[in-house]
Amino acid sequence: MAEMVVDGGGLELAGDDSGEGVPVVLLHGLTATRRYVVMGSRALERSGHRVIAYDARGHGSSSPAPSRDAYTYDDLGRDLIAVLDDRGIDRAVMAGASMGAHTLLWLALRAPDRVGALVLITPAYDPAVNEDEGRLARWDALADGFEQGGVEGFIAAQGRPDVPEAWQETVLKVTRQRLSQHEHPQAVADALRAVPRSRPFGTIDELGAISAPVVVVASADEPDPGHPQAVGKAYAAAIPGARLVLDEPGRSPIAWQGSQLSKLIAEVAREVDAR
Repeated sequence: MAEMVVDGGGLELAGDDSGEGVPVVLLHGLTATRRYVVMGSRALERSGHRVIAYDARGHGSSSPAPSRDAYTYDDLGRDLIAVLDDRGIDRAVMAGASMGAHTLLWLALRAPDRVGALVLITPAYDPAVNEDEGRLARWDALADGFEQGGVEGFIAAQGRPDVPEAWQETVLKVTRQRLSQHEHPQAVADALRAVPRSRPFGTIDELGAISAPVVVVASADEPDPGHPQAVGKAYAAAIPGARLVLDEPGRSPIAWQGSQLSKLIAEVAREVDAR
């Protein structure tokens, strides 16, 4: 695995570029790092793919944005283009979770020639409720908690996870692990305020313009209420030819299983390569 640092126009984006073959780019979600897409799995590299994963601005080892409000999808999308250009990649299969999925849609709608295929993992952006004051207040409370009290401040602001008892400890453990990986906690707090206020696209109907092959992975609401399954279903219905992947009842979400996600991404990459 080769570490990389990409010039994002005034900031540095830290990541990894490993393996050989069809390029696959991985984008993580808000408050996560590049490890939290396929959860450290190396199955994609072993199956003959070049994998590029990087920490979004302000996250992990990447630099903070030049201003506290520069965490919009326009900013995140331009960072993605900078990574593709730096790595010499004209077109790639891309997989993104939550914020990462929304960033990929931003790209697909503005630079479709860069997109070979998309795997959208647990998207959550709903244009209809994006400006809801209660929703934004919850994100602001998480930002305040993290800013003032670090990881435990975030946990306290979040409250007890709204998931079944069987998932409680897993969710809390992963949250603590994920939040402890950031070199610039203040930047993550800034992102917690800015990203939820940003719009990667205007309406769900706009997704009808996407022509690339798309797979949407939508988790069940019980283990992952923060990423409503209805949103994933709406995306899949709006994108021509999109394939919807749902969890098996009673099983751990596919989005939490790096090896299963890697297998799915590899299948999509093979289909694109065959074309």
